[in-house]
Amino acid sequence: MIKGRVKVVNRLGLHARAAALVVKRAAEFESSITLIREDKSVYADAKSILSVLSLAASNGMELVIQVEGADEESAFASMTKLFDEGFGEL
Repeated sequence: MIKGRVKVVNRLGLHARAAALVVKRAAEFESSITLIREDKSVYADAKSILSVLSLAASNGMELVIQVEGADEESAFASMTKLFDEGFGEL
């Protein structure tokens, strides 16, 4: 299992389009990918758009990303890159 922190850097936060990109990217991998909002103890399956939207993550918020599975290293790298690039909105 790989665990790390990502920051929501785009201006609008983790809104519907950004959440859809997260789900699309997560679906490319076999590993289970969980996003965690620690301040409210909310866990989201990154392969479910409703789950990701339930995080209500705004600009500047830090989330924990937890990846576990056969392709966890590449999944973790790909997901963190998506967050770092602001979902293509920067």
